[in-house]
Amino acid sequence: MSNSIQVPVLAEVAAKGEFPEYLFWVGCAGAFDERYQKVTRAFVKLLHKAGVSYAVLGKEETCTGDPARRAGNEMLFQMQALTVIETLKAYEVKKVITCCPHCYNVFKNEYPDLGGNYEVIHHSVFLRKLVNEGKLVADPEIFSDKTIVFHDPCYLGRGNGEYEAPRAVIASLRSKTKEMPRNMSKALCCGAGGAQMFKEAEPGNKEVNAERTEEALATKADIVATACPFCMTMLTDGIKFRDKQDEVKNYDIAELLVMAMGL
Repeated sequence: MSNSIQVPVLAEVAAKGEFPEYLFWVGCAGAFDERYQKVTRAFVKLLHKAGVSYAVLGKEETCTGDPARRAGNEMLFQMQALTVIETLKAYEVKKVITCCPHCYNVFKNEYPDLGGNYEVIHHSVFLRKLVNEGKLVADPEIFSDKTIVFHDPCYLGRGNGEYEAPRAVIASLRSKTKEMPRNMSKALCCGAGGAQMFKEAEPGNKEVNAERTEEALATKADIVATACPFCMTMLTDGIKFRDKQDEVKNYDIAELLVMAMGL
């Protein structure tokens, strides 16, 4: 995390008899992917700036099992899920925030079948709330000369019907905005969903992420905004493949808000 921020770990906090309001579920990408670690740091800065009561599991966090279920290994999914549920039960966790729509979806829609019932919040929804409450205020000048296009993550959008929250966060930046022709419920997948992230592509004439990146680049936006680690990987790769990384940047909405606030 950031050198200047001490991230509370749930085991240490609970040992003092304290139970924070929210568990921030970092996720595999947020913990291990070098690019997405920057998103984790950005989101933590925003939590601290807004004075949110939260903690992370740290070394006690493990995979939710979502990729195993998507890839067809139901037994491994249930083993992982039950392990996570027991850990959260031990800490009396009631509310979970996560930046990953895949973690969000599995916690919200699939864990209840196994006894894991939580209030689950995607970071786009949480950030919109903090912005609306005036706890996070962007400098309207930082992105005033930039154009931002948002790519809808499948598991946030079509999977859970959330299209407005990330756009509301972007609107708070006072930038210009564009939409791709395929957006919201008609948005094209980045190419990583359904465990495609972890396997070789199937036969075809074009990579899905190349198709989506071309749509994003066609808008002439300066920034492609995302709200999912899988989407970030696929679109960043797509931008590099088209050799546009010097002209077009891919940022998570949390990173954009941090930049706009000068944190």
